[in-house]
Amino acid sequence: ARYVHTSFPTLANDKLFDKILIANRGEIACRVIKSCKRLGIKSVAIFSEADRYALHTKMADESVCVGPPPSGESYLNMDAILGAIKTTGAQAVHPGYGFLSENMHFVKLLEDNNVVFIGPNSYSMQAMGDKIESKIVAKKAGVNIIPGYDGVVKDDEEAIKRAKEIGYPVMIKASAGGGGKGMRIAWNDQEVRDGFRLSSQEAKSSFGDDRLLIEKFINNPRHIEIQVVGDKHGNCVSEY
Repeated sequence: ARYVHTSFPTLANDKLFDKILIANRGEIACRVIKSCKRLGIKSVAIFSEADRYALHTKMADESVCVGPPPSGESYLNMDAILGAIKTTGAQAVHPGYGFLSENMHFVKLLEDNNVVFIGPNSYSMQAMGDKIESKIVAKKAGVNIIPGYDGVVKDDEEAIKRAKEIGYPVMIKASAGGGGKGMRIAWNDQEVRDGFRLSSQEAKSSFGDDRLLIEKFINNPRHIEIQVVGDKHGNCVSEY
């Protein structure tokens, strides 16, 4: 079913962007570039030195190197990406998924530099893009959440302590994570210790943020989503 709520009329004279920078690589960057071409919008690709000849760099109208091969020094390098935006004159950034797509600090940086982020604003992202913060918001709203520890787990010893309080098995998750990265299931103390270390490393390299949370592992869960899309004018559509 589809439910549409409109608070304000959509402005008919809203202008499309002339140039968009895609802060990603691979197939998602290629898909965004194709959409830009259909809309008559120029595209800017970014790449690490290892991806210099990748397909997305060839498809885009412009390409800018943002650093060496490690993601933390290139696709997660906010200053380098901002430099690419200023150099090319891009008016907006499409984040794709992963990397900086759920990084509130990146969105705030763009806002401060009058660059549009194609996605939620920094306030909304701070509340819902971070798993720890979103669980706190949901709990205050009376939404049922998975039992766990509502805070940052500082080290593996605290992780073991919290796991015992929650009860095994537990799930260790990257607070800034997405796409299944930075997640480990643990059935005992040693697995918690190992899982904490591995999840922390993966979260740091993938998202530039190694904060972890821990919660009860749900075996054979049912995944139910309600998609809600809103714009800056107050128009909102939900589908389920």
